[in-house]
Amino acid sequence: MANRTIPVVDLSKFVNGNPAEKKAFVDKLGEAFHDIGFVGVINHGIPKYLIEGFYDSSREFFNLSLDNKSKYEVPGLAGQRGYTSFGKEHAKQSEVADLKEFFQIGQTVTDNDPIKEQYPDNLKVAEIPLFSYMGRELYAAFEESGSHLLRAIAIHLDLGDDYFDKHIKNGNSILRSIYYPPIKNEPKTAIRAEQHEDINLITLLVGASAGGLELLTKEDKWVAITPEEDEIVINVGDMLQRLTNNYLKSTTHRVVNPPKEKWHLPRLSIPFFLHPRSTMDLSCLEKCVSDKNPIQYESITAGAYLDERLREIGLKK
Repeated sequence: MANRTIPVVDLSKFVNGNPAEKKAFVDKLGEAFHDIGFVGVINHGIPKYLIEGFYDSSREFFNLSLDNKSKYEVPGLAGQRGYTSFGKEHAKQSEVADLKEFFQIGQTVTDNDPIKEQYPDNLKVAEIPLFSYMGRELYAAFEESGSHLLRAIAIHLDLGDDYFDKHIKNGNSILRSIYYPPIKNEPKTAIRAEQHEDINLITLLVGASAGGLELLTKEDKWVAITPEEDEIVINVGDMLQRLTNNYLKSTTHRVVNPPKEKWHLPRLSIPFFLHPRSTMDLSCLEKCVSDKNPIQYESITAGAYLDERLREIGLKK
């Protein structure tokens, strides 16, 4: 067993468990998100063959020539679909670009929901048909697991288990495949991903191909997160932090560079950023506001907040 820096929960106990097991799951998840903002999840329901298949086809994509990859970089989409080349994104408080490139897959609307007009089409990579197929299937699996986690969070917040359902149906979630190339020269000030918080409600992350992920504790100490095999890591995003008026914490995290002897090793990471529909109101919940914790944030919709943050991190002009 790796040294555990975050709690671990068993999602099957919530999905298929008896009332006592469900309650224990909700309590442990809520406590973890309130205290540290991160939790490991086992028995999450995301098939291993999809994770491995998407990892393998992602490696194939990032090994293509830059000319080939650049065909899938679409101006004006702020990186929300297709490829974003190396050095385009930075943390909101930093002017130095992260040491990464990535490819993003978004929502596929299949039920005549008019929200389809808001979403650009996903890009199919002609050279690697399996990349697009596996990405679409993995996206759906992440959505399913994420919906269970949000039901547990809603119960923890005493909102009723279906509170998030209508907000995340055909939501603006993103599956991102991130490639951190080998480090060839001494970086000036950049690390693979500078410290940041995620924009969305929650993030679901399958284990990366190499270490480097760290979170910042309440004591301002950086600690490494090393998921076990077949475990995914979940963290709270800024949208959920806003909604709960800082009751659930969007924890600062980063991806540090490896020791110099491992600079030649690339790193591949697959996060799923679970977003609601753009119309969701992120106004602080009344039950999370008190004399001791007055309202910390202005009212804003999820769509307006996403737009604001994409400008802050350099993806949108």
